[in-house]
Amino acid sequence: MSPRDSMQAAYVLHSRPYLETSGIVDLFTLEQGKVSVVAKGLRRPTSKLRGVMQPFVPLHVHWRGKQPLKSLLVAEATGLNGIIQGSALMCGLYINELLQRLLVPHEPVPRLYVYYQYVLNALVAGDDMEGALRTFEHKLLSEIGYALPIDTVLANQLYYFDPPSWSFEAVTRIDEDLRHSAFSGQQLLDIADDCYETPAQRSAAKRLMRLAIDHLTADRPLQSRRLFKKQ
Repeated sequence: MSPRDSMQAAYVLHSRPYLETSGIVDLFTLEQGKVSVVAKGLRRPTSKLRGVMQPFVPLHVHWRGKQPLKSLLVAEATGLNGIIQGSALMCGLYINELLQRLLVPHEPVPRLYVYYQYVLNALVAGDDMEGALRTFEHKLLSEIGYALPIDTVLANQLYYFDPPSWSFEAVTRIDEDLRHSAFSGQQLLDIADDCYETPAQRSAAKRLMRLAIDHLTADRPLQSRRLFKKQ
């Protein structure tokens, strides 16, 4: 089988220098999830890969190797999602970092790949980027095995979200010191339906996703969030 017969759809999540002229590239692939490859000569000024191995560019790639770190053989751009810039670019870098940090290598998540394409299209269009981000975060948690346990929530009840136990605790009143982790049942049901139409819905969803993601990343700050703070 030739390399072109086994090409896989992929996007670049992150790249870093390797040896003198090469790079290690973390890919998000349709068939195998996150895969890390060595791209030989990637940093040479004359390398054709430099213009191809860029974030948000849909690719077809082929690699070889039995070790966790593969050797990239072929990479071709299959089109353009459009220009992502400004605040949309920062959002794109954020979702890439989420995938890089939270995906288990070589574990396929094909539905998440589709959601990733959806959020990239939303960032290009600039339409309801916040809603698209919250939807992607929600789907990401579900696809990696951390679905939010909202199925037993009641609309007229108050809840605390406890990340270590990954559960919602019903309460009768809100302690001011724990307000950041408190939600109404209706807010949680809206999140379950990915309904982010009002400022209150978006604010509640952002708080909940932040609590969940911070726990999963062991409270190590995401580098991409610093870009938002600099705005």
